[in-house]
Amino acid sequence: MRGEIVVADNGSLDNSIEIAEKSGARVVLVNEKGYGRALRGGIQAAAGKWILMGDADDSYNFSEISGFVVKLQEGFELVMGCRLPVGGGTILPGAMPWKNRWIGNPILSFIGRLFFKCPAHDFHCGLRGFTKDAFEKMDLKTTGMEFASEMVIKSTFKNLKIAEVPITLHKDGRSRPPHLKPWRDGWRHLRFMLLFSPQWLFLAPGICLSALGILFAAALSLENIQIGGVAFDVGTLVVACMTVIIGFQLVAFAFFTKVFAIAEGLLPDDPKFSRAFKFFNLEKGILIGLAILLAGIVLSVRAVWIWKLAGFGELSPEENLRRLIPAATLIVLGIQSIFSSFFMSALGLKTSSRKPPALPKP
Repeated sequence: MRGEIVVADNGSLDNSIEIAEKSGARVVLVNEKGYGRALRGGIQAAAGKWILMGDADDSYNFSEISGFVVKLQEGFELVMGCRLPVGGGTILPGAMPWKNRWIGNPILSFIGRLFFKCPAHDFHCGLRGFTKDAFEKMDLKTTGMEFASEMVIKSTFKNLKIAEVPITLHKDGRSRPPHLKPWRDGWRHLRFMLLFSPQWLFLAPGICLSALGILFAAALSLENIQIGGVAFDVGTLVVACMTVIIGFQLVAFAFFTKVFAIAEGLLPDDPKFSRAFKFFNLEKGILIGLAILLAGIVLSVRAVWIWKLAGFGELSPEENLRRLIPAATLIVLGIQSIFSSFFMSALGLKTSSRKPPALPKP
């Protein structure tokens, strides 16, 4: 096959450029620092319709790329290498720190498969092949180590055909320690995946907290409950109502993030999300918020009326709190619902510099 070797260099201080040019490679100088910037510069400069990328540190054997070529010939748009045994790969002694091999890569790859339904077992393998057209479809934005995660996530969002081939990871030939910091870079990748998955970061925890809080708050608003040898009273009611408010806020954050990410082109349009907004638009959000607020006000007025009947004197603290805590919680949730609806509508506004989300107009 006819092809070329492109070396993207963004600031090496040794003889890398001279060696590459002498050996017949085309060197692309990338002025900005960053793993993602270097790769983007090399990929954009590549002339071929198929591109194979990898670190130039002897950790990957570029002469063994037939598996990638076969998959590209079969029509796959992204072909991931897999270093991990679970995908048939091999890691030679000394090629990967134990933290990366047994903790970082397996956990992050599992999370990536769970969150994004990606078939790759090695989410962060640096050796991968893709078509130039697929790279354009990905529309990658990041400039650092997150570039590798974004490529896989965006490929999944775009429904690109993804395949995986086993590879062997060799001990690198660097004369200095690598730039990678296992814990720091692992957290950066995890943080990036969470930000691209608001349903796991915000929505699922928010729904669980809200449901649990509502269950306990509804029961404790009537009377104390006892489970086994543990008695739950108004103190637990305060915690339950706090849990409801936190859960509501997390659910709101999930919607805020989704609207913003779709508008900015970070996430693709979601038909299910759009259908949900056919009901939960600005006006209905305000009406729901007003109904919740009114319910809280009614309970507050009831509490004041009971106090009036007692001559505005001393009341049973427990019974009084059992009336006031749910009332205050409903008032807070009502106000949050109203202003969250306005804020979500503002996030979804179409401007000349942003992609409008596929949502009904408020």
